[in-house]
Amino acid sequence: MDYQWYPGHMTKSIRQMQEDIRLIDLIIEIVDARIPMSSRNPDIEKLGQGKARIIILNKYDLADERETKKWEKVFTDEGLHPILSDARTNTIRKALLPVVREACKEKIERNKRRGIMNRPMRAMVCGIPNVGKSTLINSFVKRSAAKTGNKPGVTKGKQWIRVSGELELMDTPGLLWPKFEDQEIGKKIALIGSMNDQNLVPEELAEDLIARLTEHFPGRFSDRYCVDETKDVQAILENIAVRRGCLKKGGEADFEKTSRILLDDFRSGNLGRITLDFADEAGK
Repeated sequence: MDYQWYPGHMTKSIRQMQEDIRLIDLIIEIVDARIPMSSRNPDIEKLGQGKARIIILNKYDLADERETKKWEKVFTDEGLHPILSDARTNTIRKALLPVVREACKEKIERNKRRGIMNRPMRAMVCGIPNVGKSTLINSFVKRSAAKTGNKPGVTKGKQWIRVSGELELMDTPGLLWPKFEDQEIGKKIALIGSMNDQNLVPEELAEDLIARLTEHFPGRFSDRYCVDETKDVQAILENIAVRRGCLKKGGEADFEKTSRILLDDFRSGNLGRITLDFADEAGK
């Protein structure tokens, strides 16, 4: 299938963000640590030209630790001030403010020279759907300041949240871009749950995930489902169906139900820490 999802509200939102960019000092981009490059919206990259930048690798507790370390270096070399976060603990509170001060150091110094003291930095929080932007903001401010959900499209309009005397955040809707030139990117975005699942074919996604993990993370399916990973992709999916009791009348495997279970297990971390973007391939 063609992996693409760009509902009408995203067009409206990117136009609004283009208008709002003049109000902000800093862009905080949230990416999913499992696909640190594929979850970067090129429209946000263009929008942020000339602004201080922080990139938060969210859900890093679900990503392969060695790959995450490599991605930290890649983004540091690009001058993007990376921070790791799992969006569920308050460690981000301690980590973010010092990085904001560093990223906005020149702006803060200019303000001081002009006699502008104690003005909070204003940051636009951006990212594709379902990478945990609102959950992260709520973790930082210790209250439900932003709407959250476990599906893409929960945040529909901008919200300003004052989190301290030093920082104000503008939460924005999750944005994809109109066309994926590389369908590999679309597949990875679909796999982590950043597209509307109703528009996808779960069996295709599940088979793609099996192929990726048996190549790069062997043993995950044998450990989780006690299946033979030396078989072909469809046979592995069928064996998982049998192991999980996902059978139709007559004993036929229910591939759709099995695929949804498999995708849920991947997205929730039940298959272990997995990264689908590899830093050594960045720029190739």
